[in-house]
Amino acid sequence: MIANATITDNPLLIGKGLPPFDAIKPEHVVPAMTQLLAELEAELASLEHHVTPTWSGLVEPLDRLTERLTWSWGIVGHLMGVKNSPELREAYETVQPEVVQFVNKLNQSQPLYKAFKALREDDAWSHLELAQQRIVEAAIREAELSGVGLDGEKRGSETLSQKERFNAIQLELAELSTKFSNHVLDATKAFNLTLTSKDEVEGLPPSLLSLAAQTARAAGEEGATAETGPWRITLDYPSYVPFMEHSTRRDLREKLYKAFISRASSGELDNNSLIERILELRQEKSQLLGFNSYAELSLASKMAPNVEAVEKLLEELRRASYDAALQDLAELKAFAASKGAQEANDIKHWDISFWAERQREEKFAFSAEELRPYFPLPQVLDGLFGLVKRLFGITVTAADGEAPIWHQDVRYFQIADETGTPIAYFYLDPYSRPQEKRGGAWMDECIGRTKMMEKGTSSTRLPVAYLVCNQTPPVDGKPSLMTFNEVETLFHEFGHGLQHMLTQVDYARAAGINNVEWDAVELPSQFMENWCYDRPTLMGMAKHYETGEPLPEPYYQKLLAARHYMSGSVMLRQLHFGFVDLELHHRYRPGGEETPRHVRSRLAKTTTILPPLAEDAFLCAFSHIFAGGYAAGYYSYKWAEVLSADAFAAFEEAGLDNEDAIATTGKRYRDTVLALGGSLHPMEVFKAFRGREPSTAPLLRHNGLATAA
Repeated sequence: MIANATITDNPLLIGKGLPPFDAIKPEHVVPAMTQLLAELEAELASLEHHVTPTWSGLVEPLDRLTERLTWSWGIVGHLMGVKNSPELREAYETVQPEVVQFVNKLNQSQPLYKAFKALREDDAWSHLELAQQRIVEAAIREAELSGVGLDGEKRGSETLSQKERFNAIQLELAELSTKFSNHVLDATKAFNLTLTSKDEVEGLPPSLLSLAAQTARAAGEEGATAETGPWRITLDYPSYVPFMEHSTRRDLREKLYKAFISRASSGELDNNSLIERILELRQEKSQLLGFNSYAELSLASKMAPNVEAVEKLLEELRRASYDAALQDLAELKAFAASKGAQEANDIKHWDISFWAERQREEKFAFSAEELRPYFPLPQVLDGLFGLVKRLFGITVTAADGEAPIWHQDVRYFQIADETGTPIAYFYLDPYSRPQEKRGGAWMDECIGRTKMMEKGTSSTRLPVAYLVCNQTPPVDGKPSLMTFNEVETLFHEFGHGLQHMLTQVDYARAAGINNVEWDAVELPSQFMENWCYDRPTLMGMAKHYETGEPLPEPYYQKLLAARHYMSGSVMLRQLHFGFVDLELHHRYRPGGEETPRHVRSRLAKTTTILPPLAEDAFLCAFSHIFAGGYAAGYYSYKWAEVLSADAFAAFEEAGLDNEDAIATTGKRYRDTVLALGGSLHPMEVFKAFRGREPSTAPLLRHNGLATAA
């Protein structure tokens, strides 16, 4: 351990620029954060004493203070997601309480809150830019939602004041969230299925056999090969999903499925009690702040006006998709029966992916596996970068070696504008690493754009993003050969990255995704997914990794035809999660007769076609709402998908084969949705791009559900 860390010997205390990932170790975390928090405490006390209700006397010094915390703690949080280890966990959990306590203190600062309110009431208010006004309004709202108005005095027999209780809740919620996430990671890691005979791997595609042999070798089976085994199957997506789609061994599919749906639901890693406690604390926190439910608290800072508006949208989409999903299952059963499957009349959850894939192969005359050789990661990146040049006039080039990285597979890229001037950078961490990296895919902020003043000279600090995926890694000397779903995921995360990197806002608190209402934040990401089906984009990147042969035209037509395949089921699944999340955070009350699992089972009657199994513990791995930012906000995916589908419809109306119109529409999209960040309300941003409020029609049309509406 470093005893007396100084700025020169602890890389986590540098406080600006690209993180020195090659130098940061878990033992740096505790001394760095301890020292930093002590310095920030002193800075905060000084600011509170000298604050004036002006932009330069309040917002600018506050930004300088919070930037230091965000830089150091942001790096630690990032490494928890991509390079998790027992040592890093211990360090993180040691200092997390102090970080939470400082953030509470900052958000509940009466002098700063009063200064923000005085700034809003001042004559100078009208001279501030709209972005500045939005930042001040958001700061006031955040302080109020962080308990600034709570009573600090104990009343009667109270052991804690309202404010003390609120802060204790915040602290416990942060610890529970970290514990929940670690349990899911550990439970996913803990299970594996080692297969040794040919009949156990019957039906599995070569790509999975190679991956399973590579996983076995990494676990100590030195002689494992794709041809002879042994093969190690895990609950990590690149292993689990293709196994469920292709294994002819129904018994093994059942075993794997049941392991997957029961992750983190028993023993030392059981998240059930954590879920109850998280929901209980969120409800208590909401009531302290004067809300009836956590959903109401959550929506206070979102685009959706109230719970009723969210439920109205979800129900509209549910009605449009339910019958289609019912039809999907009926067709699947009929198909399985036509193939003489014994399980046709008793299809179980572990049969769905298998028969859906068989039916897709027959219906559209291709399999998802056949496409993999046409989507090697380098080629997909070329296609993606070609698309954003065509739409937005930007150029992406490799900048590997210009930034320290946390793993050898991480790439680094530069984005330049039309003049060749660099405007942003991003890291790409593409592959699954289940031993140290949490599942899923995400974009996060490494460095945000802002105007800087140094020695009287103004300059713009360029944004840097983290793009993290969990796709199939390179196996046996081949590049990462991606499924089409993985291609869509990469485009999705890059869409988030574009909003962060192409922002034109010069105030850190409203640049990129900052200050964007959470239910609008998926607009740019879901928008990008549509381009995976665009002919020039797809045909430009889909080339065979060995021969360079472009994707044959029939495959493109089949992909288009298969786009709406089982789309009712896909949409209903998302809506199920959204309804459950909202119900748990709005009407459910912990400690009553219903458990969270009962709530899910009740809602499943109208939001699933095959009800969940009795042992289904999906909630125990629902990290989005229990360890992420989507609590009472999972509906955001659908809310924003209405916006993103309508935004893409603008390009369709302009003519996807009209390059001039695409460039013009692309520039308008870049100058509004991507440039304005959180400087305007998302509805105003959308109207600036589209010229009107959004409609659900394009979303239903894109999902092949328009006639069912």
